[in-house]
Amino acid sequence: MFSKTCEYAIRAMIYIAQQTRDGSRVGIKQIAAGIDSPEHFIAKILQELSRKGLVESMKGPTGGFYLEKASLNRSLADIVTAVDGDQLFQGCGLGLKQCSETNPCPIHFKFKKVRKEVQTMLEQAKLGAFIDKLDRNETFLKRSDLFMNKK
Repeated sequence: MFSKTCEYAIRAMIYIAQQTRDGSRVGIKQIAAGIDSPEHFIAKILQELSRKGLVESMKGPTGGFYLEKASLNRSLADIVTAVDGDQLFQGCGLGLKQCSETNPCPIHFKFKKVRKEVQTMLEQAKLGAFIDKLDRNETFLKRSDLFMNKK
């Protein structure tokens, strides 16, 4: 449903929210390891998210990425839109440019309903809401965590 870039962006933002809630900062190496992402790829993604104001960064020996308290209220929809645009919330389920209310594709009306439900879910999912679930191991951000939590 999301691009690979968007998947990594969402996971990174949740990880940063969890790791920096005490005011600390987290570096690229730690983020990449924490979400099972290639370092260079997540660095580019976070640079772009920083430019767009979704994540803060500080250079230097005590630098890294972090979120301001207010950013914990950002939704997953904000991240999706910043990375992938609004195509998920606006586009045709079959990718047709001419699909519309007056010229619908075969799945237009059913997909419109699903698209709205996904948008609502992502708008209601706030970054800060995932922190406690991660701490309690009720959810995970990388594949190896899934197997570790099953023990």
